[in-house]
Amino acid sequence: MACPSSDCHRLENVRGFNFTLHMRTLCADLAQRLPELEHIDLERVAIRFCQARKLARHGVQATLTPLRFEQGELTSRRRGRAWTVERLYDASGREMLYLLSFYLPRFLERSFEEKLATVLHELWHISPRFDGDLRRHPGRCYAHSHSQRQYDAAMHQLAQKWLSLDPPEAIYEFLRLNFAQLERSHGGVFGQRIPTPKLIRAS
Repeated sequence: MACPSSDCHRLENVRGFNFTLHMRTLCADLAQRLPELEHIDLERVAIRFCQARKLARHGVQATLTPLRFEQGELTSRRRGRAWTVERLYDASGREMLYLLSFYLPRFLERSFEEKLATVLHELWHISPRFDGDLRRHPGRCYAHSHSQRQYDAAMHQLAQKWLSLDPPEAIYEFLRLNFAQLERSHGGVFGQRIPTPKLIRAS
C-alpha cells in the first residue's frame, strides 16, 4: 500500500487549511525540542485525518497505529497461524512504521491544552526503539501504564515543558481554533487520507 511522500503531494492545488501538513510540522518540532521524543523519525510516520462518524465532542480524538508487532517483529502467530500487517510506503518507497490519525472535527473541538496533550499522548506511544512497536510499560496495561490519569497528567506536563522552550507560535496557533473557526479562516480544511493497513496472512 502506498501513501504520498509528503502531505502536500497531490494536495498542493487544494484551497484551504492543510491540517495534516501543519500537524506534521508541529510533531516534528515536538520531536526536535523534547529529548523524550528525540528517537522519533517523522519521515517514517504517516499522518492522516479521519472523518469522525459522530459530531459529539466525546469519543476517539486520535490514535497511533503500530505497523509492526512486539519488538518490531514483522509477523505474529495467532491461533497457530502467522499474520503480518499490510505494508505502507511513501512515493519514494520508504516504508512507514507508524500511522498517526486524527479524527475531525472531534479533535479540534477540545481546548488548546487538551489538543496539545493529545498529540503528545500519541507520540509517546512510539517505542523508544522506533521499531514499529508501541512503547510497552510493565504490567497488563502496557500501553498506558497502571494509571491512565497519571499518564494523561504526564502528557500535560510535557506539553508545558515544550511551550516553555519557546517554539514559534505559528507552529501551534491553529490548535487554538475549533473546526468551524479554522474552516472560516481558511475557506476549508483538508488533509491526507490513508486507508488503514489490514492484518493479513503471512506467506
